[in-house]
Amino acid sequence: MSDVKKIATRQSYGEALRDLAEEYPNLVVLDADLAGATKTGIFKKAYPDRFVDCGIAEGNMMTIAAGLAASGMIPFASTFAMFAAGRAYEQVRNSIGYPHLNVKIGATHAGITVGEDGASHQCLEDLALMRAIPGMVVMCPADDIEAKKAVKAALDYVGPVYIRFGRAAVPVISDPDAEFEIGKGTVVREGSDVTIVANGIEVAYALEAAELLKADGIDAEVINICTIKPLDEDLIIASAKKTGKVVTAEEHSIIGGLGGAVAECLSEKLPTPLYRIGVRDRFGESGPAGELVKKYELDGNGIYKQVKGFLNK
Repeated sequence: MSDVKKIATRQSYGEALRDLAEEYPNLVVLDADLAGATKTGIFKKAYPDRFVDCGIAEGNMMTIAAGLAASGMIPFASTFAMFAAGRAYEQVRNSIGYPHLNVKIGATHAGITVGEDGASHQCLEDLALMRAIPGMVVMCPADDIEAKKAVKAALDYVGPVYIRFGRAAVPVISDPDAEFEIGKGTVVREGSDVTIVANGIEVAYALEAAELLKADGIDAEVINICTIKPLDEDLIIASAKKTGKVVTAEEHSIIGGLGGAVAECLSEKLPTPLYRIGVRDRFGESGPAGELVKKYELDGNGIYKQVKGFLNK
């Protein structure tokens, strides 16, 4: 996919906030001293009176967001995923989730593609943490187009939303004319032999893997699940019925994220052979993002090899 346009979803996030500000006059943006990195600085430049830099105090930022939401505003609280889901977890749970306030959390720099910042900043647990909060919508868009649609959908949804954005530029693969709905997945490639359920950067890599599998005579169906919670169980079950085997692929721990959600769904409603691709119960490490993706076998070739191994068992 070297000839495909690539954009970091954090860039898409900043642009979406700016572009939607006029349509949503009660939209305000908060950041924790990282506006340049999270790209909320794009919004700040256009609407400085609707932007609040809360400093390096992420927990306080979440409670400020809660207060603004209780006053009728729609706040987007932004920082790195490690700080939004990790450092500020108690405030997200008790001040936003428990009263079910209309706060949106834009978490950037998630997963191992944070790269050289290393394990301390490569949050691989955020989707699991946010999934566990009652009433929290959790999304992980695949590319620029889907990220902007997710921001718009979050603004229209009344209640807490967590959206995960990435640091690294990723291929733009989504159909700009396709409808986007919270809780609905998309079949991006039809297949009959195995289902690959992916989200975030792994959607593009799953499509690469599907082409490699095709050369081996294996017809893979690829599903993009942007919304991990609520999960599109009907779509996953329908595909599992058709192919009989399911693989999940995510830039996250295999525990508690997309793989966990799909495992819970299938074990209760349609027991199906399942293999989870992701980071396998370990921390990340410092290194170039592209090299880490290959080392952890999250690229197209890595997914291809793991799917082949699963099917050969």
